[in-house]
Amino acid sequence: MPQAPEFWYQRAGLLSFCLRPLSFVWQGVSYLKRTQAIPHRAPVPVISIGNLTVGGTGKTPMVQAVLARLKARGIVAHAISRGYGGRLAGPVRVDPRKHGSDDVGDEPLLLADAAPTWISRDRGAAARLAVKAGAQALVLDDGHQNLSVAADLSLVVVDGAMGFGNECIIPAGPLREDINGGLARGDLMIVMGARTNPAIEMYAAQASLGIVDARLLPVGAAGLSGLKALAFAGIGRPAKFFETLREAGLILVDTQEFPDHHPYHAGELSKLSMRAQALDAMLVTTQKDWIRLEVPWRSQVACVMVETQFEDASLLDAALDRLFQSDIIAR
Repeated sequence: MPQAPEFWYQRAGLLSFCLRPLSFVWQGVSYLKRTQAIPHRAPVPVISIGNLTVGGTGKTPMVQAVLARLKARGIVAHAISRGYGGRLAGPVRVDPRKHGSDDVGDEPLLLADAAPTWISRDRGAAARLAVKAGAQALVLDDGHQNLSVAADLSLVVVDGAMGFGNECIIPAGPLREDINGGLARGDLMIVMGARTNPAIEMYAAQASLGIVDARLLPVGAAGLSGLKALAFAGIGRPAKFFETLREAGLILVDTQEFPDHHPYHAGELSKLSMRAQALDAMLVTTQKDWIRLEVPWRSQVACVMVETQFEDASLLDAALDRLFQSDIIAR
């Protein structure tokens, strides 16, 4: 997936205006898909985590955070993902011992460390198998636009700084769908990072959505503080990861951005390694990127994981608790 163009996150200009006819096509096709979908109603609570924009909001760490909160409640939750970037159509349960990112995608491999995880182009089929395997709850990764499984709780993740970009739909902007329409299907808005974009609160108020503020913090990066690093990343918003490293105290002497889900090749990694050596720096990347590296390279690159920290999770916890009341489970 190519990197998002800069004009998506600037005030709508001429290029965005010229692309709007194609946005209407995208919007129409997406609308038809949603209206024609026949959602599978699972016999267990379903939590959908998604966003309204293309990539880079922190969906996967949020899925991990929700899985952790369910586990703390004694609930056996399974994650379901499309498996973007993987060759397997599924449904298949992810096994990190035999599956690589080429098989199931990078994000499902990360989720499989937190809970049983299934990938499938047909999420309804994965949901059926997950329940049969003992799932007491299902967490859908990137499920907001995919209505093949009915959700009981929909969490919309928004980047606190970027918000909804220029508020135009692909390809004129970063939106997958109309803001108001997308938020109307949401139950809570999760804002990742400082809430500096004023449009966030405005749209949340219009949709009567509660806001849960959160941020991504590096795990175990304290030992890297003060070290020089060449950081690279192929995620939705690499700049966000680089800023996280700086906040953790790393001295970034150089950075390199790659497209989201980029498959790394030995040649480009060799160039990065030589550049790092010339700068007397270490190579650093995200967990999502690290898992896409060939095994021999993993020992040469430091992996910095991130986790979600909530400022106040009371709204989220209350919503989760309501899901597991007896009258909902008994349906």
